[in-house]
Amino acid sequence: MENTVVNDLKKRRSIYALGKNVTQTPAEISTTIKETIRQSPTAFNSQTVRAAILFGENSDKVWDIVAETLKEVVPAENFAATKEKIDSFKAGFGTILYFTDTATVKQLENDFPLYAENFGFWAEQALGGAQQAVWTALAAENVGASLQHYNPLIDEKIKEAFNIPDNWLLRAQMPFGSIEAPAGQKEFIPDSDRFLIFE
Repeated sequence: MENTVVNDLKKRRSIYALGKNVTQTPAEISTTIKETIRQSPTAFNSQTVRAAILFGENSDKVWDIVAETLKEVVPAENFAATKEKIDSFKAGFGTILYFTDTATVKQLENDFPLYAENFGFWAEQALGGAQQAVWTALAAENVGASLQHYNPLIDEKIKEAFNIPDNWLLRAQMPFGSIEAPAGQKEFIPDSDRFLIFE
């Protein structure tokens, strides 16, 4: 039996060679991203995932901020390789910034004290689910992406540059665009190390 979800998951790879040659408009891509996040599950239907979707100069600005910030902390002799990597993300069509709404998490902790210690973990799970869902939805439309984590180094500069609400905590960055070169071969650990099946 063919499963279209599994087939789409197989297409979801970390694509580092990105370009701007996508067939979709920014509005079409934004609609896909928004609807995918909207349909992703969250504990208590808390809807803690937030996203900023950036195109053009705004997307470029994210990676300029990353480059400026890392230049201050990466040894000068290593910065050329770092800058090359950042430029590969900047070459894409756009960037998604993923956030967690900490105000909602805190409210849930207050409203449901019995589960208070879990809401932070559940928010991270919700974020991971949304990220994979968006990544897969983009892959299904032949748009490549990867997931990056330059937070918390860039948090304050990103917040200032895009007027991000104080209660939005930056968790990841996803550059996306046309697939200019495929991902490499993916290897898997043995199923026997990964799964237990009881019939």
